[in-house]
Amino acid sequence: MSIFITLVLVILVFVIIYQIGKASEYALVLRGEEKVRAQANRAIAFVLMLLFPLGCWGIWYCNSIFKDRMLPVAACNTGVNYDSMFNVTVIVTGIVFFLTQGILFWFCFKYQSTEKRTSFFFAHNNKLELIWTTIPAIAMAVLVAIGLKNWFDVTSPAPPNATVVEVMGKQFNWMIRYPGKDNELGKRDFRKINDANNVMGLDWSDPHNMDDIISQNGELHVVVNKPVKLLINSRDVIHDVGLPHFRMKMDAVPGITTTLWFTPTITTDSMKLITKNPDFVYEIACDQLCGKGHYSMRGTVIVQTQADYDKWMASQQSYYAANNPSAAPAADTAKAKNESVKAVTMK
Repeated sequence: MSIFITLVLVILVFVIIYQIGKASEYALVLRGEEKVRAQANRAIAFVLMLLFPLGCWGIWYCNSIFKDRMLPVAACNTGVNYDSMFNVTVIVTGIVFFLTQGILFWFCFKYQSTEKRTSFFFAHNNKLELIWTTIPAIAMAVLVAIGLKNWFDVTSPAPPNATVVEVMGKQFNWMIRYPGKDNELGKRDFRKINDANNVMGLDWSDPHNMDDIISQNGELHVVVNKPVKLLINSRDVIHDVGLPHFRMKMDAVPGITTTLWFTPTITTDSMKLITKNPDFVYEIACDQLCGKGHYSMRGTVIVQTQADYDKWMASQQSYYAANNPSAAPAADTAKAKNESVKAVTMK
């Protein structure tokens, strides 16, 4: 029954639209087609002149409302460069927008069709073609050059003193692996992944793995003003390490290791003061739709001083020792043996 009523309503709507159209045709005949068209043109031209300033006011109003909800100042040097590039792009495109749209709306009003004015058409004008091709090409070349400079900075090799940290995506959380006192990450083998006691597939035959630290709560600890290099991968599907406060992101792809490096410049505590938000945290977002729990795949970046970072590291237990308490001494022995081998090799 409901389908029948819906169908009847749709038919009635079409009938009403048809009748309105016929009534408009009769009005044109009775009042004169040219007169009605001229009145319609004047009304439309006047409305357009009102729409442009109203639209500009709407842009300003929306920005004023959401200004406080926008991201705070970038927390790394590459992020500052990105913001600068974005601002230049907005200024250039904004000037073009207001200039072209202002002329467009003014022309609609100034040169509206009347009984005394007819349209003039010309097929080609070399001067106009040269102007509206050359100027946009130069502007785009400048913007592309700025973008390439920032891209080369982001994709350049990490500095030698960068701290190397591994970030692995998994439905639906981030796992972070830090090197231990040997300052070197051990080898991994995906065939050794075990949710019970080896979530990242560490190869226990590699002594470098014995002191590695794994954080499964998605906390990435980094030192302020010290570069950090992220080794990014995924355990299942494609994820994406999104660092909005640092203006950076990189895909986490199964079977492929991608890299990303940056130098944080503002500690978490300092950003709390800047934003006047005592609960502020730097976020690691998954910027790639990865399944039904995608919305909850969230981590945090804790930017701290070297002293605080060292204190935090000293409080952490190696992943091997945490999952093999009885074998912890053996891990220390393997580590000592590895260090002695290094010493002999250096001699």
